Amino acid sequence: MISNDWLPALKDEFGKEYYKELFSFVKDEYSKHVIYPPSEDIFNALHLTPLQDVRVLILGQDPYHEPGQAHGLSFSVLPGRADTPPSLQNIYKELADDIGCYIPNNGYLKKWADQGVLLLNTVLTVRAHQAASHQGKGWEQFTDAIIRKVNEQDRPIVYMLWGRPAGMKAAMLDNPRHLVLKAPHPSPLSAYRGFFGCRHFSKANEFLKANGAEPIDWQIENV
Repeated sequence: MISNDWLPALKDEFGKEYYKELFSFVKDEYSKHVIYPPSEDIFNALHLTPLQDVRVLILGQDPYHEPGQAHGLSFSVLPGRADTPPSLQNIYKELADDIGCYIPNNGYLKKWADQGVLLLNTVLTVRAHQAASHQGKGWEQFTDAIIRKVNEQDRPIVYMLWGRPAGMKAAMLDNPRHLVLKAPHPSPLSAYRGFFGCRHFSKANEFLKANGAEPIDWQIENV
């Protein structure tokens, strides 16, 4: 369960009918199928990045659905367990072009989470080998509540919304102290339509610095 300052922020959601149905659905799925991420990792994005520390929100869709990949942070995979997925490879390419980061030998993004980058998926679980299999079951309502809580924070925060589903969340974001950045998704299918060259990482750091906040050290190191 969630134990830090996200718990009081989200407590009203746990009593709602949709969340009770979602909880039952997810519990049943874990008992009958292989589900990713492991159940203890579902809320890792919230565990690693308390609400009071959020400076950037990067929104993904649903978790990776192959073995050894998903561990509760959008776009991230555990080191030594899986190759860097294609979308993350393209994120690294943009980071290299934008701010000169070298491309690391792993896809473990915990360093970002520890600095206040909330690596959130709109759906937090998935059945093995079945992309989008847990969409429309209630997770979207729960993660919308998370996004609304970030929108309420009275400090500079940057949103990186990649792809159409993430971009649709921009309508929820009306805090004048925040910066909303939108681009095509970094997947190989769409990265060349404008993700490459979007310069979101330098724009985020320039915005944070201009508003008196610490920039993010985006360099993921080799392991």
